[in-house]
Amino acid sequence: MRKKNRILFYPLISIGLLLFIINGCKKKDDSNSTPTGQVPVLTTSAISNISQNSASCGGNITSDGGATVTARGVCWSILQNPTIADSKSSNGTGTGIFTSNITNLTDSTTYYVRAYATNSNGTGYGSNVSFTTLQGSGNTVTDIDGNVYNTVTIGTQVWMIENLKTTKYRNGDTIANITSNSAWAGTVTGAYCNYNNSVNSSITYGRLYNWYAVNDNRNIAPVGWHVPTDADWTTLTTYLGGEGVAGGKLKESGTTHWQSPNTGATNETGFTALPGGDRLFSTGVFYDKGVYGFYWSSTSNDASTAWVRALDYGYSNVSRSNNPKSNGFSVRCIKD
Repeated sequence: MRKKNRILFYPLISIGLLLFIINGCKKKDDSNSTPTGQVPVLTTSAISNISQNSASCGGNITSDGGATVTARGVCWSILQNPTIADSKSSNGTGTGIFTSNITNLTDSTTYYVRAYATNSNGTGYGSNVSFTTLQGSGNTVTDIDGNVYNTVTIGTQVWMIENLKTTKYRNGDTIANITSNSAWAGTVTGAYCNYNNSVNSSITYGRLYNWYAVNDNRNIAPVGWHVPTDADWTTLTTYLGGEGVAGGKLKESGTTHWQSPNTGATNETGFTALPGGDRLFSTGVFYDKGVYGFYWSSTSNDASTAWVRALDYGYSNVSRSNNPKSNGFSVRCIKD
């Protein structure tokens, strides 16, 4: 009997030792699987308020990575993927949304921006966004009336950043100013108007022209400039990533002039498109100031319509359509 008991005892010891080793290994594996600290997670905001030497940006820190965010802001450079070793702003601590001012920029220059956030584990970055500063004050063009327009280079093109205001053709001839609704509805010769016949409106939004004024061989554009063709507009929207996103990059940001929500508006190109509204060919009635910006091209579609680009307060796209030539729309000029 004593021998049998001893035989049973040794297997029990062996099983106990095995369980101890297994449990010890499990504890060791568990400790190795504990997540280590991470850098913050964040996004970069859209660019806005672009000028010749400054702009606004910011970010949204959605996770601190398990450690307190001790520094945040944006960094920028003329090269992609800027870091905190480049120019940067400092905008407090902690998670959430913040806004930054980007300063001391050079005019007519493309910059890349990323939001950053730093904790004890390192620095995390948002995605790259880019924008081009406006041209300097020396880059202007003057029309026959003496109106001075600032300009901006977008890709290979140079555009006015204000809607046309001239009341004369390039040779000095006067463009007919039609105030009567019925007279506007019936005209098939060159004409312009101020929205609601208000001269004050033209100061900000420019004037509205029918296509017959756009197409007149006396030319409404300043010397060295022209009303963009349909192809010129397509070149612009293609450069900006296509019609689906170009509108946001062209529209003036905010709701000072555009009706809320002014969807997608960043004005990162500096084009500063404004919602000048329109005047209908059929009734001569004014509509849509603050809601839509309609821009003529010089390209005819058929005997009664021509190609137009439109921007909308509720969307970030640019739409292309043909419209009656007697409509009153805004004009932007492009350099020859």
